[in-house]
Amino acid sequence: MSLTELLPAIHALPRADKLRLMQVLVAEIANEEAIALPPPGMAHTIWTPYDAYDAAATLLHVLN
Repeated sequence: MSLTELLPAIHALPRADKLRLMQVLVAEIANEEAIALPPPGMAHTIWTPYDAYDAAATLLHVLN
């Protein structure tokens, strides 16, 4: 089946199914490329600018 045949069916999918399709495709590509993906449900630390007062002071100093 070609991509042009698949696209109408993909467009008709509900949002949740489209997201699941993306997950399946990313996992398949990562597997083909031998890229290790983190396990599902694993917590990740994400840096945010909240409470980063030193960074804000440095940025203000550079902007001045």
